[in-house]
Amino acid sequence: MPPEHEESNYRMTQEFLLFSINIPKGNIHRVRGEDRPEQEAIRYGEEIKAHLERKNDLPVFDMIMLGMGSDGHTASIFPDNMSLIDSPHTCAVAIHPDSGQKRVTLTGKVINQAKEVAFLVTGASKKEKVQAILGNEEGSKAYPAAHIQPVDGKLFWYLDEAAAP
Repeated sequence: MPPEHEESNYRMTQEFLLFSINIPKGNIHRVRGEDRPEQEAIRYGEEIKAHLERKNDLPVFDMIMLGMGSDGHTASIFPDNMSLIDSPHTCAVAIHPDSGQKRVTLTGKVINQAKEVAFLVTGASKKEKVQAILGNEEGSKAYPAAHIQPVDGKLFWYLDEAAAP
């Protein structure tokens, strides 16, 4: 979808974050949602590699901010496509299980190589999954968000009252 589309993550990021801060345009690298996802995953993965340091042949982000869906998905890694957690690629194509929409996502290995990862989770519909993940409860590994554990970095969970266990 184009960057101005109402469902575009880029549009939302522009509106709520990037318009409010002074950041050079050359520091903004967006996923081109209007392009074919299979080609864009490759192109964007290469762009990331060109701009970030690497460790263990993986790009290292200073910080990655993530949300979590009520099904325990994060980035666009859904419970029915857990192979994206261990994918050797920087980016991959994920398919939304309900809408069938194709999305470009970072893979779990890249997310877990970040220096810091922060989850921002809101809403009562996520409380049960948050509790299972943070408590390392039986069955919690079925949720992609439970697999986000930075290798050498820090992990933060920011929860609103409704999502907090």
